[in-house]
Amino acid sequence: MIETARLILRPWRDHDRAAFAAMGADPEVMAHFPALLSRAESDAMVDRIGLMMADQGFGFWAVERRDSGGFIGFCGLNRVSFPCPVEGEVEIGWRLARNAWGQGFAREAAQACLDWGFGHGMTRIVSFTVRANVRSWGLMERLGLVRRGDLDFDHPRVADGSPLKRHIVYEAAA
Repeated sequence: MIETARLILRPWRDHDRAAFAAMGADPEVMAHFPALLSRAESDAMVDRIGLMMADQGFGFWAVERRDSGGFIGFCGLNRVSFPCPVEGEVEIGWRLARNAWGQGFAREAAQACLDWGFGHGMTRIVSFTVRANVRSWGLMERLGLVRRGDLDFDHPRVADGSPLKRHIVYEAAA
């Protein structure tokens, strides 16, 4: 677990699944992803995250508010496993429920994850999103990540012609 002033980043629990499924069905939360997630797809993602964490020793941790114990999303680190210029690198990623937006939770969680990664021997952490996702790349910049236009790529898991195909890349170095 990683603890911050207001958050706990922890392994997933079964009771997180319903709240995560609600996030995956929220068009605003999923605006920069190719599709909304069904409950089965959401549960399968939680299962994959659990396997990733067991295999790597890190992953996308569930984010819980310390004051209420409520699940508000995920944040963490993962190895990029698809063909692109940052394949094999560790990425930082996050997704929060809409009711947790605008309160600094994503920044607090992401900073804790960066600190954890660099404290555990990682020397480079990347992040990527679509250009239209101003909130995410703005957070990347506030966290001190540097834009790496030379690493931008067309996401192989996004349909050709989709406005979500092109991804921009940011990087943090220890």
